[in-house]
Amino acid sequence: MIRFLTFPQKIAPMIRLLFFVLVIVGVVPLPVSANHPSKIEIVGSTTVLPIASLAAERFKSPHHLRILVNAGGSGVGIHSVARGRSDIGMASRELSGSERRRFEGSHLKVHTVGVDAVACVVSSEIYNSGVKSLTRQQIGDIYLGKITNWKEVGGPDRKIVVVDKERHRGTRHVFMNFIFGKPTQKTPGTLLVTGSNNEEQAKIAQSDSAIGMLSYAWANDEVKAIAIRGKNYLIAPTLETITKGDYPIVRKLNFITAGEPKGEVKEFLEFVKSPKGQRVVKESGYLPYK
Repeated sequence: MIRFLTFPQKIAPMIRLLFFVLVIVGVVPLPVSANHPSKIEIVGSTTVLPIASLAAERFKSPHHLRILVNAGGSGVGIHSVARGRSDIGMASRELSGSERRRFEGSHLKVHTVGVDAVACVVSSEIYNSGVKSLTRQQIGDIYLGKITNWKEVGGPDRKIVVVDKERHRGTRHVFMNFIFGKPTQKTPGTLLVTGSNNEEQAKIAQSDSAIGMLSYAWANDEVKAIAIRGKNYLIAPTLETITKGDYPIVRKLNFITAGEPKGEVKEFLEFVKSPKGQRVVKESGYLPYK
C-alpha cells in the first residue's frame, strides 16, 4: 500500500503547505512602493520550507503582500537568490567554496534561523530486527556498494535498498561530508535517488529494507533514526544530544539574501529571528538558533 502522508507528527500541522507553491499573507490591497514589494519569493531547501511556510502564515504585514514559498533544494535556493530570481533562498547547509566564488558579486548574506540534525535512517523493519546503530565505516561501505546485505551488519538476510538524495540537496551535502569528508561523494551502491524530505521519507517507509538520510525532524515510527557508533561511544539523534552538541551531524538552517535585506524582506527575516519566529522554528521540529 502506498503511504505518502507519513509525516513526522511534530510538524504535521504545517506540512500540508509542502503541496502549495503559494502562501498568501494579507488580503487588503494597499499602495506598493520600492521598499514594500507586492510579493516576497522564497525558494530552496525542503528542510527549511516548513519554517518559511508557517512563518509566512503568521507574519503580519501592514501592506498588501504575497509570500510565495517554493521548494527545490538548497542548491536551487542559493542559485535562485544569487541570480535575482527570488528574494530569499532557503539552505540547510553552508555555502560551498565554489558557490562563494561564483556568486561573489551577488554579496550573498546568510541569516541563520534554526538548527537541525541529519540522521541516518532505516526502514522500521530493519530497526526492529536489531540494526539500531551503525559505524561511519559501515554506512560508508553501504553507500559505496561494499556492503549489500543487512546480515553483514547484524540484520536480516535481506538486500539493502540504498536511498540517496539529489546532488544539490543540503541534507546530502552535510551527511556525505560527515561520512566521507566530501559533500559531493559518489555512491555506487545507491539503488534509488530522491529529492525532497517527504519523498525520501515515503520511499523508505514503503520499503522493508532501506537506508537513507533525513532531517531528524522527519524520522517517525516507520522511518527510524539510528545511532552513530564509534569505538568508545554510541550517540543517537535526540533533542538532548543535539542540544548539547554531542550528536555529530548537526547543521544550521539558513535564509539567504543578495546583500543586506530591505523593506518587507528585512521585516520578515527579523520576524523569523524574533521570539515569535523562533517558536515557529520549534513548532517545525527544529531547534531555535541561539
